[in-house]
Order: sequence, then structure tokens, then C-alpha cells
Amino acid sequence: MVTIKDIAKLANVSHTTVSRALNNSPLIKEPTKRKILEIASHLNYTPNYNAKNLVMQKSHTIGLFFTSISNGTSPSFLADTIKGVNSVISQDFNLFVRGIDDYDDFTSINNMRFDGIILMSQSETDNTFIYHVLQKNIPLVVLNREIQGQDIINLLSDDQEGSRQAVEYLITNGHKDIAIIEGKKGFKSSQERKEGYMAALMEYKLPIQKEYMVKGHYDMQSGYRAMEELMELRQPPTAVFCSNDDMAIGAMNAVFAKGLKVPEDISIIGFDDIGFAQYTTPRLTTVKRPVEKISIKGAKRLLAAIGGSSAESEVLYEKTSLILRDSVKSYS
Repeated sequence: MVTIKDIAKLANVSHTTVSRALNNSPLIKEPTKRKILEIASHLNYTPNYNAKNLVMQKSHTIGLFFTSISNGTSPSFLADTIKGVNSVISQDFNLFVRGIDDYDDFTSINNMRFDGIILMSQSETDNTFIYHVLQKNIPLVVLNREIQGQDIINLLSDDQEGSRQAVEYLITNGHKDIAIIEGKKGFKSSQERKEGYMAALMEYKLPIQKEYMVKGHYDMQSGYRAMEELMELRQPPTAVFCSNDDMAIGAMNAVFAKGLKVPEDISIIGFDDIGFAQYTTPRLTTVKRPVEKISIKGAKRLLAAIGGSSAESEVLYEKTSLILRDSVKSYS
């Protein structure tokens, strides 16, 4: 295997000069640099990045962690997050994607393995992981969930306000019997969206009915089952707010299986505005949540922190927006 010392011997220079030339240092004169690069090319020299990383104490790896990849994280949410982060980081970095629940302990997560970490946090159970990363002095950006009292960069969407606007839209279209299919238990987003649903009902002085609040799991199957349960009630709802689009699509299919129609018999609103939402029949009215945008901003701030910029603690909110399509019937 060809080494820097081999090139230095043939070029009749020091190995420090060779190293600088290979790294395009301005300290090396162009004729010397050109000569060294020609010799390296002739010898098919390949740099040993592992050794370089050890010297520089850099891993060139960014960790992208989720509360869980296999349990409660929809494919669209996962894809949008990875797409956003990957669009920002350069080819100089490897992207390592993993669920926190894959780990029995966090001893393998240290600043020799990761130059920085982005956490798409969905649950308060992530706090132990956050504390560990901070203790290891790894630059950290937390997305999706507000973190209190920690010196970290925090970006999230205003899910509660987005849900409130969605339910308000149903109310202003004449709906009074409005149900919710909730997200995965223990996820902060599930709680925020439920609170937005209840806030809208209270604002318009509509009763909060326990039988209209059905548990889901953020997947199509749970949306289907929850809608079946709602349709079996003595007085089924005229409209259902689903805490994400996957469950909304499942709910729509349950309505069709019953021989009913959306929105003629039951109106449905989702949350997220996944790619499929505009291609369902009818097209799904939903709340657009800027997951990719949050991920892009988070990745940019992490790279700045890795590059040495002072990372002051901050909480940044991105607004949601209501996307009106065809799945809501108006009675007003």
C-alpha cells in the first residue's frame, strides 16, 4: 500500500509537504504541488481517511435519530425528515439513521463516532438520550418537540394551532358532531393535536364527547379500525379529524367498506399533507406540516455548530397551513 512517505521519497520533499499538497494547502508552491499530485496519481495513492479522522478527531458522520423507526413513525414522516437533512449535508459527511429504541444503552454514542446529532424527537422518553448526548459534548439539534431548560437548538411546528384550525374549519362548515382519531400514545405530537381539537370545540362552545375520541397508532390500519368503531356508535360523527394522513386514508377506506361516501356521509381531515393526500379519492383536506423544511433548517444549524459557530439555545416554530381539498362537506 502506497503511503505519504513513499510519495515524499520520490518527490524529494518532507511528508508534511506531501500532506499539505494533497490537501490543497496554499502554503505549497504550485510547481511542487503539481509534481506531488502527479506522483500520487501515478502510484494510485488512496488517502487513509480513517487515520486522518483519528488525527483530526473527526468522524465525518452525522447521526439522525428518531424515537423509533419501526413503532409509530409513518413512512412519509421518515422519508421527509431524511430527505430534508440529506439535502443539506455535503458528501464530506456520512448520514447515520437509527431509532433510539434500538439501543439497550448509549455507550457507543460518543464524539469519536459522531460530529453532530439531529434528533427527531417524538416522546419525552427521549430525554435520557438528549442528556447523554449533551454530556458527551456532541453538537445537538432537536426537532419536533419543545425541550425545556436545555442549552440546545430546538425547531418544531405549531401542531396544536394547526389542529385547532382544522377543527375550526369543520365547525364553520356546519359540523357539530366531530370526532378525533388520536396519534400514538405517549407521542408529544398526539397530545398537541388532541389539545388543538379540544381547544376548537371549547372556543365554539361544543361539547367534548369521550366516545368521539378514539385511539390510533399513526398507521393506516389503526385509522381503519378507529373509523369502524366510530361508525358503530348510536350517533356517528359527521366529521372526523385524524391526527395524521396515514390514519385519514385508513379511515376513508373504512367508510367506503361500509358502503358510505366521503364527504357525503362523513367528512375527514388529515394532518401532515403527505404526497398521497392529493391523490386520494376524494382528495384529502389536511394540515400541511413543514417536516422537510424543519429538517433542512435543523441540519443547517447543526453544520454551523460543527463548524465552530456559537450555538445559542433557541426555540423556533414553523407555522402549519390548512390545505383545502375535497374531503369536507359543508352544511352551512
